[in-house]
Parts: sequence; structure tokens; C-alpha cells
Amino acid sequence: MTRFRVRFTREAETDLLRLFDFLVEHDVAAAEKAREAIAKAIEVLQVFPFTCRKALGGDGNPFLRELIIPFGASGCVVLFELENRDTVTVLAVRHQREEDYY
Repeated sequence: MTRFRVRFTREAETDLLRLFDFLVEHDVAAAEKAREAIAKAIEVLQVFPFTCRKALGGDGNPFLRELIIPFGASGCVVLFELENRDTVTVLAVRHQREEDYY
């Protein structure tokens, strides 16, 4: 079975830190649950990135996809691109309740 290498852009890393910082300020337990959910979901990208839905909008790139990660009453969306036959690049991470979540 092929395992994809998952890498994060600087912007995606910033998104994760921003999301985690926000959650820690409001609920440390929720922040930990979110961290665990995100880590587990990223494992999906290592093995099954094509099972994620195609991203809406953009230029119709079939390799631009979204991974929905539920936690709590909502969750987050990870925008990623299948760069080549062995690399997945996470481009952005947004909470589903953020204004610019799409």
C-alpha cells in the first residue's frame, strides 16, 4: 500500500497554531480533542487522500481536495493538494465556523 508523505505549507502551519491558540483560550480540553482529531485525520491523508471530496471553486483541479475533520459541535476543513504520486501538501486549515472557511 502506498503511503503519502504529508507536508504543510507555512500558511497551513500558521492556521493550525491560530486554531489551537483560540481553542486553548476558551477550553483546554476542547483544544486537546481538536489536536487529537486533526492528528488522526492527517493519518487518513497518508493512506487514502483520494477518498476526500474535491474542493469547490478554484480551477477545477481534481487534485485539490478537502478533508472534513469533525470535533465537538463542528470541526475544521483541511484544504490540500495531491502534488505528485507520493506527496500531499496541506494548504490551509479552517474552522467550519470561520467566515472565510471556503
